[in-house]
Amino acid sequence: MVKNAHEALRKDVRLLGELLGRLLKEHGGVLLYEKVEQVRRLAKEARAGGKPAFSKLQHVLSELPLEQAYLVARAFYHFLALANVAEQHHRVRRRRHYERDAAATPQRGSCADVFARLLSGGMSADTLFHAVSQQRVELVLTAHPTEVSRRTLLRKYNHIELLLSERDRPDLTVAESEAVVRSLAAEILSLWETDELRRRRPTPKDEAIGGLFIVEQTLWDAVPAFVRQIDDTLMSMCGKRLPLDAAPVTFGSWMGGDRDGNPNVTASVTREVCLLSRLIAARLYTQQLEKLRADLAVTRCNAALRARVGDVREPYRVLLTQLRDRMAATAGYLEKSQTGQGDTADSTSGVSLIHRVDDLREPLLLCYQSLVECGLSELANRELLDLIRRLAAFGLSLVRLDIRQESQRHTETLDALTVALGLGSYKSWNEEQRQAFLIAELNSRRPLTPIGFVADPQVEEVLATFRTIAETNRESLGCYVISMAQAPSDVLAVVLLQREARMLDPLPVVPLFETLADLESAGDTLRQLLALETYRERIGGRQQVMIGYSDSAKDAGRLAAAWALYRAQEEIVSVCREAGVAVTLFHGRGGTVGRGGGPTYLAVQSQPPGSVDGTLRVTEQGEMIQAKFSTLGIALRTLELYTTSTLLATVQPPADPKPEWRTKMNDLAAAAAASYREMIRETDGFVEYFRQATPEQELSLLNVGSRPARRSKGGGVESLRAIPWVFSWTQTRLMLPAWLGVERALSETIGMTSDGKLTSGGVLEEIQTMYREWPFFQSTLDLIEMVVAKADLPIADLYDQVLVQPSLQPLGAQLRARLKQMETVLLTITEHDELLQNNPVLKRSIQVRNPYVDPIHVLQMELLRRRRQGVEDDQVNVALSMTINGIAAGMRNTG
Repeated sequence: MVKNAHEALRKDVRLLGELLGRLLKEHGGVLLYEKVEQVRRLAKEARAGGKPAFSKLQHVLSELPLEQAYLVARAFYHFLALANVAEQHHRVRRRRHYERDAAATPQRGSCADVFARLLSGGMSADTLFHAVSQQRVELVLTAHPTEVSRRTLLRKYNHIELLLSERDRPDLTVAESEAVVRSLAAEILSLWETDELRRRRPTPKDEAIGGLFIVEQTLWDAVPAFVRQIDDTLMSMCGKRLPLDAAPVTFGSWMGGDRDGNPNVTASVTREVCLLSRLIAARLYTQQLEKLRADLAVTRCNAALRARVGDVREPYRVLLTQLRDRMAATAGYLEKSQTGQGDTADSTSGVSLIHRVDDLREPLLLCYQSLVECGLSELANRELLDLIRRLAAFGLSLVRLDIRQESQRHTETLDALTVALGLGSYKSWNEEQRQAFLIAELNSRRPLTPIGFVADPQVEEVLATFRTIAETNRESLGCYVISMAQAPSDVLAVVLLQREARMLDPLPVVPLFETLADLESAGDTLRQLLALETYRERIGGRQQVMIGYSDSAKDAGRLAAAWALYRAQEEIVSVCREAGVAVTLFHGRGGTVGRGGGPTYLAVQSQPPGSVDGTLRVTEQGEMIQAKFSTLGIALRTLELYTTSTLLATVQPPADPKPEWRTKMNDLAAAAAASYREMIRETDGFVEYFRQATPEQELSLLNVGSRPARRSKGGGVESLRAIPWVFSWTQTRLMLPAWLGVERALSETIGMTSDGKLTSGGVLEEIQTMYREWPFFQSTLDLIEMVVAKADLPIADLYDQVLVQPSLQPLGAQLRARLKQMETVLLTITEHDELLQNNPVLKRSIQVRNPYVDPIHVLQMELLRRRRQGVEDDQVNVALSMTINGIAAGMRNTG
């Protein structure tokens, strides 16, 4: 099966490549086609070891006129994007093979696989059923600037994937198969004729529309299908079905709510986005109710439904028609509200609007119960049950919007208020004074804001945000996240500002610990906070805490950040347990390994014991949203992996690491952080080298996000956000953020010299044992290995030769030597003969892609050289943007 499956993937890629080549010849001209073929041939020869071929490749590409350079970059970009579509489709095809073959072993990580393993391992059916029924996973979609593809292109990619699925049908006639190929050719032509680049920077509302697009196009159907899958598996293995209100997976969003460092996200934007999500949800529910109304032309009903609708022939249709009309009226009201035309009355058409989940859930449950009591369970458990499941997962807003703001903005707001009240400067008070003031105000009934208070624009925006939250439908909102939280007063400040805005049902306040120092003190901060009775009586017995992967890794390097995150989670769980408070950990993971990303299953399974405990909240960022939820099959697999990995981490958590392993990790983390910081903070010329060797300064050409790339103007690496920091190194294939510092720490520990030889003073066997027996350590090194396998020393070297001044080139040579050392250390510890020895699929994917990414790298270097030499030309910027897109497509990663 595996061989045949891989052959099917090769055939798909070959077909898409042939169709693209035919298009280039017919619509781009023979000269373009021949140039692309020449470049492709030279790149393949170069990858096979031909240095003259690579030199010829450089020469050919450096001589290209701008217009042709742009077209060549486009051609290779489109091939890589099409290869991505084929790989996505192949994943779905493999999953369907497992499900289609009843005799086959269930796919690893599937519900059937994990549930069966737990039952065979001694877990009772009742215990399994209870664990699954009570589990809660929330995926929070964020709009960090990492998705480089336009939404228009994403729709076309999805259509190509559907056509590949159609082509897999074994019953296609010759004519039908040829028609599918013609449709594929037409779709690829449509891609070629579409502008791939954003010509303006997206607004926060644009980003929110992009996130809601994925929900509307894929998740709306994937969620009920997935819950049905869990339901059927539980029924077959445990003899029970999920409760009707079960929601194993729900969704949140930061798009339009994350104002940390983004002045474009204002109170009015938040209001618009909340209305937009409710409007799209109302339209979807209206469509679903119309479909259900048409299907349920049933005459039999129970007494409760009869009492509701009266003596009518088709009781379900009558009630569902009423619901459809109310939901349609609600959509109309929300559409007018978006433009400021909404009436404050509940309805302007005599139809009561639907503003709460219970307004819709209660009549749907009434229909469901009636069908069951009348012996029509088969009808109840089809579209009607799917709609009830959707309501449990999506509510009336599809996603619940979180609000995020930086702690200093709250401090400045309270400072303005205390100064206006004549109480002094809140900013100048120590932590004890701040807490005393905040607690006194929370226990007081008087308003904090003085009459006639006039704030500066920044303070007014903070206060306006709280007023907007108070006026917004509570079911549309999630929680309030405080970035750069460092003390209990940071949390109390938000509690007070919510009360000041007259919020009857305030949002849970979530401190976000993201730098190494803040992670190390997170436990103490939380212990102080939970010791305050004024705070504890307001949280309902549960505290949510967010831990940030991106900034901690940028601050101290990958290994030190991973260990700090692990220990912080342990401490947070322990503190909450001592206080008798349940905890939900919110993981702010990025898409790349350098920002805490990586395979879902591996990430969840390597968390500290007790840290998951049936609940998981995690961000899905940028291009990872498309990678994980673009099609129904991919979305189903993603939801499945989140569910089963969370279940296993809850009921079968890994053992605590041995004390000696903890000691060793403390030493490794300290050494890695010191080495990482020495390079990026203390090495003369590093910042200038970074700016010359990478396209960091040119990333703004992409228009990929509404948020500025830097937290503040000017400055070095410390002011740069984690996303462009990782994005820049990915473009040059040095992949520095994922490994820098780790190679030194591990080399010193196992006694490896710079030339790869082992001395007698190391503890290699102990490190190898840690790798084999400790899931956290194994997953950390495996993820670094995955990134190192994507790195490319000759390409990184070439960027230096073309772009970096001679005096800084030795620094680049040093970094490449350290990357080579990282590879040697990894192979020694893992006892592998080659990188990705245990992941041949990814290894093959990288090898196939390299010859198609190489020409884009060479073009990018040439275009960067021209631009930096003063060639001010829009064509240069457009072509350069295309190369950045192309490399991102080839690497399947941005930031």
